[in-house]
Amino acid sequence: MIITLLLIQGGDTIRLYYNPKSRAVIAKWMLDECGAQYEIVPIDFEKREHKTPEFLKINPAGKLPALVDGESKIFEGAAICLYLGDRFPQANLAPKISAPERGRYLSLMVYSTSQLEPAMGDALLGSQPATPQRGWTDFETVKTVIEGELGEGPYLFGDWFTAADVMIGSMFIWRRMLGGQPDRPKLEAYVDRLLARPAAPKLGG
Repeated sequence: MIITLLLIQGGDTIRLYYNPKSRAVIAKWMLDECGAQYEIVPIDFEKREHKTPEFLKINPAGKLPALVDGESKIFEGAAICLYLGDRFPQANLAPKISAPERGRYLSLMVYSTSQLEPAMGDALLGSQPATPQRGWTDFETVKTVIEGELGEGPYLFGDWFTAADVMIGSMFIWRRMLGGQPDRPKLEAYVDRLLARPAAPKLGG
């Protein structure tokens, strides 16, 4: 049975279904950047709590992260970060819908999972180079794209830290954690800046 183990900040209905060895770490980072009140609902993979009928009503794919906010149920990291960016406008982590930056912001959010994550996975696992049929490009191209999007930084939108930095940055943080070799000084400096943020996930923590 899934139980709520830890109340991070009381008084709200947001629940994050969480395991520290999952992409739920990204959603937690976003919640902390938002200053949100939420509950952690621990999910034990060994007990297959992510495959229970109760959990599958929240995420039918049986994966983390998953988040419940009142009557709203959201799964997939990018969807959760997009939702939270709009849910907590006071945190200023997302351009408003009418803002000119909104289109680029949405593009980067989707790029993080449609191109960056699978390309990085191929590189870390030593898979065959990506082919057009697979739908994503190679990791070297992705890194060049992100370097271009960073511009002079320090973040993807200059001095403005957004949910796009959570999604894009988390991929490069994971790469470092998994032993990826530092080969792009600009991206390594970006990771250093992200890890210096108080809410950022801690390597080895």
